Formats: sequence, C-alpha cells, structure tokens
Amino acid sequence: QVQLVESGGGLVQPGGSLRLSCAASGSIYRLYDMGWYRQAPGKQRELVATITTAGSTNYADSVKGRFTISRDNAKNTVYLQMNILRPEDTAVYYCNANLINLRVGVRQDYWGQGTQVTVSS
Repeated sequence: QVQLVESGGGLVQPGGSLRLSCAASGSIYRLYDMGWYRQAPGKQRELVATITTAGSTNYADSVKGRFTISRDNAKNTVYLQMNILRPEDTAVYYCNANLINLRVGVRQDYWGQGTQVTVSS
C-alpha cells in the first residue's frame, strides 16, 4: 500500500500564511514528480504547483510569487508554503505523487485525502 498523508491546512485571514506538508509512505519503489492541486466548491480540481525530483518547479499563474513548493527526497515529503493568501485560495488542497508501487510495478499517480484551506476574515 502507498499512503500520502497531508497536514497543515486550516483557517487563516487574508494576507496570512500557511504551510502544507505531504509525506508519501509504503511500498514505494521510486518516487517521481510531486505536486499540489486544489478544488474549490463547484469548481474542477486545478493544478497549484509541481516539483520534479531534481527540484524543477511549475506554478499556476494565480499563485506565482505567493506560493513556494519544495521537497525533501530523503523523507519522500513535499511542502507548499503559501503566503499572501486570498479568499479565492480557499479550497481543499490535494497532494499528488507520481511513483512506482513495488507491489503493482507500474508508474501511476497517487492522491492524498485532501486538507481544507479557508481564507476568511
């Protein structure tokens, strides 16, 4: 089994900051790209940011300059530092990992359970 466990969501005022973490564990043979997606009520899930094993990053235009994605390959963990948060950032944030599961033997995407981020005064 492979698990992605997220933490760090919560309620924050506009202009505030939060840091999300996501740790991948279980029968992982090799871990590739990791990332964060979000889904607001009534909207489709959208990409927030991704990071390769080498540290190359990609961001949605709406979060560039405010969010920073990073990872610790030794811990199979990805982080999302979110600054200058806005009400429109309110959503459930999902961790994504592209990896090879030892038991399955194929490269595929896995998802965390999601963590709620609410930006409101």
